[in-house]
Amino acid sequence: MAEAMIAGVLKGGLLSPAQVHASHPRASRREELSARYGVEAVASNVEAAECSEIVVLTVKPQVLRGLLGELRGALKPEQMALSIVAGASINAVATGLLHSSIARAMPNTPAQIGQGMTVWTATPQVQPRQREHVQALLGALGKELWVEDEKLLDMATALSGTGPTYVLLVMEALVDAGVHMGFSRRVSQELVQQTMLGSVMFAQETNRHPAELRNMVTSPGGTSAEAIYQMEKGGLRTVLSRAVYAAYQRTIALSEAADRAMTKGS
Repeated sequence: MAEAMIAGVLKGGLLSPAQVHASHPRASRREELSARYGVEAVASNVEAAECSEIVVLTVKPQVLRGLLGELRGALKPEQMALSIVAGASINAVATGLLHSSIARAMPNTPAQIGQGMTVWTATPQVQPRQREHVQALLGALGKELWVEDEKLLDMATALSGTGPTYVLLVMEALVDAGVHMGFSRRVSQELVQQTMLGSVMFAQETNRHPAELRNMVTSPGGTSAEAIYQMEKGGLRTVLSRAVYAAYQRTIALSEAADRAMTKGS
């Protein structure tokens, strides 16, 4: 995701390569980033952060505590931190950094091609100019949505953040169904991908409720009616709802664990 953000801001002309400073523990990865994007890539997190107006935290949750320990007390008052670490609350990041100017965002994987959905929020200490910069940065990844309440960000983690998982699983199941009927996997995949893409674009273009659009193609006694009957009989709607809620509960658990870890370590 960090690389997607670098590519997005450079492609959109929001920053020049000289304004981007990255860090990575592996030398080969640093060389790759520098060669591909022309940015400075260093081994030290502190060194990368010291000259940045916005310090973006893009590590995996299990190494967040170590990163925050490195940067603890290192950020200047005029700097802000933007965390996209799953399950890490603003309180955990602020406690770990000893810093109050924090924004938290939850993008999803389509951000890597500029088609992501990112929900974000920030503490009152983040200045209006900084918020504009964060908005532009996240907008380079696709669509961004500001929310006042951090609890809504936890909910978004389960719906849009984890959402590609649900969509891709349904896509996989449909491709397999096509293969079962006799299509080659290549043809089945092409049919399914374009159908899903077209359906989403149709829903966006018309801005109608999905049920209304579905009813437009559901004739009495027809193929859609029979397919819907089987999906409802199998509990598809309930399974998806339970999956999203389970992801939400997991997000809360991760957030609480991160808070405990930061409190214990402080």
